Amino acid sequence: MYRVLLLLLSFAFFACSNSEYIYSQQNADSGFEPDSKSDMVVVKHEKKEVLLGTNEGAARANERPQMRVTLNYDFSIGKSEVTCAEFNSLMKSSKISVPCEKDNYPATNLTYYDAVLLANARSKNEGFDTAYTYSNVELNSENHCVNLEGFAFHPEVDAYRLPTEAEWAFVAGRFWNMKNAWTADNSDYHLHAVCSKSENAQVCDMVGNAMEWVNDWLGNFRDTAVANYVGAPDGGNLGQRVVKGGCYRTPAESITLYGRGDVYTVTSSTRADYVGFRLAFGLIPDALWMNSDGKAAGSRVIPLASSSTLKSLFDTYRVKLAFRNDLSGNLSFVDYSNGALSVVEIEDTLNAYHPDISPDGKKVAFSTGLEGVSGKSTVYVRDLNAEGSSLVKLDVKTAAIPRWRVLENGDTVIVYVTDAGNNKDDAAFMSTSTWQVKFSKGKFGEPKKLFDGAYHGGISEDNSLAVTGARLLRARTGSESEVWYNGDQACNASLAQDSSKRTLFLDFAGKTGREFVGSKYGTHERILVVDSTGKLIQSVGAPKGYSFDHSEWVPGNHNKAVATLTNANGAHTKIVLVDLSDSSVVELAEGDELWHPALWVNATFAGYDELLDLDSAGIYYGEGLDIETEKSRIKMELYWKNLDETEVLLVGSSRMEMGLDPEAYPEWNMLNVAISGIDGNRDMYFVENYALNHADNLKAIVMSLDLDNWSGREDHLRLIHMGVPGYDYDAHHDFWKSGLPNGFVEAVENAYPASQGWIMRYSPRGGVDDECRGWDADGTDVLMDSVFSTQEERYLDARLNELAEIVDSAAAKNIYVIGIIFPMAPQYKKTGSFGTYGLQRSVYPSKKKKLDSLAKANRYFVLMDENKNGDHDYTDQMSFNRDHLCVAGKKQMTDRLVSVLKTLKW
Repeated sequence: MYRVLLLLLSFAFFACSNSEYIYSQQNADSGFEPDSKSDMVVVKHEKKEVLLGTNEGAARANERPQMRVTLNYDFSIGKSEVTCAEFNSLMKSSKISVPCEKDNYPATNLTYYDAVLLANARSKNEGFDTAYTYSNVELNSENHCVNLEGFAFHPEVDAYRLPTEAEWAFVAGRFWNMKNAWTADNSDYHLHAVCSKSENAQVCDMVGNAMEWVNDWLGNFRDTAVANYVGAPDGGNLGQRVVKGGCYRTPAESITLYGRGDVYTVTSSTRADYVGFRLAFGLIPDALWMNSDGKAAGSRVIPLASSSTLKSLFDTYRVKLAFRNDLSGNLSFVDYSNGALSVVEIEDTLNAYHPDISPDGKKVAFSTGLEGVSGKSTVYVRDLNAEGSSLVKLDVKTAAIPRWRVLENGDTVIVYVTDAGNNKDDAAFMSTSTWQVKFSKGKFGEPKKLFDGAYHGGISEDNSLAVTGARLLRARTGSESEVWYNGDQACNASLAQDSSKRTLFLDFAGKTGREFVGSKYGTHERILVVDSTGKLIQSVGAPKGYSFDHSEWVPGNHNKAVATLTNANGAHTKIVLVDLSDSSVVELAEGDELWHPALWVNATFAGYDELLDLDSAGIYYGEGLDIETEKSRIKMELYWKNLDETEVLLVGSSRMEMGLDPEAYPEWNMLNVAISGIDGNRDMYFVENYALNHADNLKAIVMSLDLDNWSGREDHLRLIHMGVPGYDYDAHHDFWKSGLPNGFVEAVENAYPASQGWIMRYSPRGGVDDECRGWDADGTDVLMDSVFSTQEERYLDARLNELAEIVDSAAAKNIYVIGIIFPMAPQYKKTGSFGTYGLQRSVYPSKKKKLDSLAKANRYFVLMDENKNGDHDYTDQMSFNRDHLCVAGKKQMTDRLVSVLKTLKW
């Protein structure tokens, strides 16, 4: 707290110690001047420096360490948050709108994408270019934008946009006045009109009222100084965004200038009725991104096509794209089976050309030499992960352009050539050779020469055809060497990895190509295709203003190729997928210099029941849906995959999710399917329809009893079901009481994927570890009115009655139900509230009495009251925050649960 105070004082001193001086519009020296746009102010400080993050040890990991940012440009920022009336007026031609309780309230309950579409709309309305580009808008059932396919932010464009975190923090630091803020301390838990607490301020409501979206992806900070920082290059494995400033429901003591998030994880499609935004205006010169490793860059690679688009093209999400980032020389890749798309770069000192992904999608081969250049080259294989682990070198004198093959006997091999240089001279070409080497269990076998000539364009399945192109399009048919395409110049030859024996290549707009196409075209402006005899059969033109390079077939019977697009300046700025069936082009990625793309596609799974509808079965998550839905998708897959082994099922809210460790006692075969959000209706729905319908091996169901928020205030059951068909499909099939159809679990695995970040966060049995921050890490205020209304109390009583019915159903199957009241901050003893979300302390004993009576009446119900009305023994070192345990507290809780399990009679 002392350091936070010093930080705030430093901001006040930097701006000027006289608050009247700061807020005066008449004083040009303040560095804030009226904009020609009446709702904006221009930020013109000579020295724009801001400290992002903090060195406070209790802060969240992504808020540490402190980083100094300099902004060497001027920009404009909104005096207030965008109002509801302003939002709806600008978006009236779209389907997107927000309900207005009052026109001058901040526009809230909108996604990040809703906000950037508003920014674009205002730019267009005032005759500016747009700072955000995209190829497709995806709206949910409530007409909010949950995904912008091909989304990219262009800092070099002079337009309306969201402020960067650095811009926002610079301005907020000079107008940080908690007395002029609507917080939980004075707001009566609702929004207020913008600037109603500080009417005379140049910039208002940066603290409280509505929390605010800023422009940045959430990345990590470094203890360093940078200029013109614009966040992370993408959202990483979780796709996280930054929100700032607290809101009307946040206690003043919990709002900090360095805070960057909400209670729950925030992504581009997140919505909350307390999150809005304000606009900024102006280009950002020499924008700088910083990745999770703290590496700064003036450019980034952006994935453009979504996972859903790849699924529509290949009927599977199991697709990976690998390529060379020619600016760094490193391999990069995108895994479309990750719900949060991110470009991962494998950083090391190896020069990586011509990557090719292994048949199982787990490894990548590459060479240090490239097509058209003679000389020594080395082939390597490594795991296709962020670390590029298990690096193996092929120990031969020279090897270039590796290509994977699976032989008829099942062996996986790599074909390579001794030199990939200019093949125009016959003698020089025949002095090179093509080789094959087995790769198994992470090791190379003994290389075997196949034939003379460097045929690095591929070998047909039956070995009857091999091709190459590096000046001439050469083919090896049988044992004969031929020159195709009338000897015209050609390159980038690639032989289809199917039975068609077609070869695609690029040319230099020679006579043969022009005569076939029937018109003139430029170098590499068309992909050409020949059949197994070298006869031209097809051509596809590049998009206007571009030419092709680095073209390759996509493995399998897909009739598609991947290639780079080169602009008029010769820069390889895009990777595209070309459909040879209709000549359509889909943009996959965008950057400064992207080379040598390789696309891997997993075969669609087979062996499922023909009556199983793969458009519904197991689809528990979709593009742009809430994180809670994503977590539920992960837990549903774990549930079905572990159905036969699970004996103790843990169900409930994030208190259960974080509070019990299913891995600690493997002999009990526990599975933790709890997810964030408190909703007794959701949890009991799962127990009634899933757990008790598949209870052959269950011994106990353990549930979190979250009495402080079993009020019906939040409908989490609707949230996780909304927008996905899988749950309704289960219900229509009576939740598979008679048994799962063949292929059902595989259908779940192959459905729209969760992000790898969340998948990796959970243990194999659904557990999660969290750091120990203390009971008051996020404050211990009551987050809602502690007094339950009559309707809320009736809802709580209905859940308690439903619990009794579940216990009866479980008892009939000889299954115990263990209800846990999880510990909360002991500080709540000093309030009138039982816990974080309410329930009068005076009313709680009557509810506890119902639970005690149930335990007394039915031996199959066991109550574990670990909160003891605040008099528990879970120390500050055992907690994550006011109502969650950390790894140390989880151990104590799990030990106690197992002690109870041991006493039960099975």
